[in-house]
Amino acid sequence: MCTSKNPCMSENDVTQLAEQFSFTLPTQQEINASIFSTKATVEEGETPPAYEAERYSVEGEESGEGTRRRSTEGDGGRKRNLVFPPAPAPLPHPIMDNHTHMDLLDGEVEVSVHDALDTGAALGIESVVQVGCDIPSSLYAVKVASVEPRVLAAVALHPNEAPKLAETGELDRALAAIEKMASHERVRAIGETGLDYFRTGEDGKDAQQYSFREHIRIAKKHGKALQIHDRDAHDDVVRILNEEGAPEKVVFHCYSGDAELAEICNTNGWYMSFAGTVTFKNSHGIQESLKIARPELVLAETDAPFLTPHPFRGRPNASYMVNYTVRFMAQHREQDLQGLCRTIYENTQRVYGSWAD
Repeated sequence: MCTSKNPCMSENDVTQLAEQFSFTLPTQQEINASIFSTKATVEEGETPPAYEAERYSVEGEESGEGTRRRSTEGDGGRKRNLVFPPAPAPLPHPIMDNHTHMDLLDGEVEVSVHDALDTGAALGIESVVQVGCDIPSSLYAVKVASVEPRVLAAVALHPNEAPKLAETGELDRALAAIEKMASHERVRAIGETGLDYFRTGEDGKDAQQYSFREHIRIAKKHGKALQIHDRDAHDDVVRILNEEGAPEKVVFHCYSGDAELAEICNTNGWYMSFAGTVTFKNSHGIQESLKIARPELVLAETDAPFLTPHPFRGRPNASYMVNYTVRFMAQHREQDLQGLCRTIYENTQRVYGSWAD
């Protein structure tokens, strides 16, 4: 919370911090840019116009090659389909995507913040939380949220960043920068933080756990929600939350646990945010957790550009695709779609506050 002793971070403070970390902030013009002179119509069953590769070109290449490209090969050398999936029908009640990365690009096109948000809005995704994973992406989130009223920011060091920063002696400096950003009025969460034992070995666990504890401290000091990245580390995540004392609002982003963890979340009032992984055919533990999650603790997200929901798994993801995930959630919970959307909307505002503030 901003106080006389702990004032809110100003836009000038954001600029100075970006300079200290040699990061170029996006301009207001870049954030508000659109390739359309009038708002494009999004048709059910067709790739949204903002995501059509043929609308983009780069110097020296034919139209349709896209402004930036990722490899067309996935894990194991498998070819990837880089065409953005078709639009579903609009949701009957608006929701929010409470975890996305608009600065990370996939597929054949680069979509502006404005056009991405307009596409989501046409399909029922009213607003988003833009999430940081390091200092540059956290600064990006703060800047976009300060310009675009449909965006709130979350700032943090991803757990896989902590060992790298510790090795170079930069971890505490980076944590201090996150704490500065935490005081910005448009920053409503500290995340994504947590533990990830899938990509980090034993030698990196101490740095991850230290960083996680510091993020918990920052969230509590500034009265912000905590967005947790938890991969193959359920027991230690819960243990550290209990040892440190969890913030008032805790969100397990891209919920990956089983029914046992869901019961722990239910008991503690911790939110479970379901991403495209809940739609995967082999995600039995996540699906069971969705069934038993208390309604007032259920959230939805994309984690775009990752984790595209079934039946488009492996293709590029964007916030408009949370629509597919929520439809699956309603079906799996045997719940009315409109009612679930309304619940997600209310839960999300309870965690992050109003986007209008």
